[in-house]
Amino acid sequence: MATLGLIEYQDASPEVRAVYDDIMATRKTDWVNNFWKALAHDPVALKRTWEDIKQIMAPGALDPLVKELIYVAVSVSNQCDYCIASHIASARKKGMTDAMFKELMAVVGMANETNRLVAGYQVEIDAPFQ
Repeated sequence: MATLGLIEYQDASPEVRAVYDDIMATRKTDWVNNFWKALAHDPVALKRTWEDIKQIMAPGALDPLVKELIYVAVSVSNQCDYCIASHIASARKKGMTDAMFKELMAVVGMANETNRLVAGYQVEIDAPFQ
């Protein structure tokens, strides 16, 4: 259960409803997920976070699927079950296959392992990398 509960559309202030409406229109859906409903307790943070997500996840130099794969990788590393589920679903809608997911998890696992080894051994950065 969310710490402060969830704010459903019918219980939302006009300010929150405006963000919910934009989320649904942008995502071409008829529902708002629980992350936004929990964040709605702070309408300023809700609006700011939604605007940032829209901008950052919009098509750009990185393909939308690549952005979702990065989001999954970071979410796995941060152990955010909600974000893992949400962004795996989004990545699948953008074309992620089972093979891509397995390869992504192999890269995430290897990166986390070698990052911890480098940190533990306190390896100096090679001059050509600087």
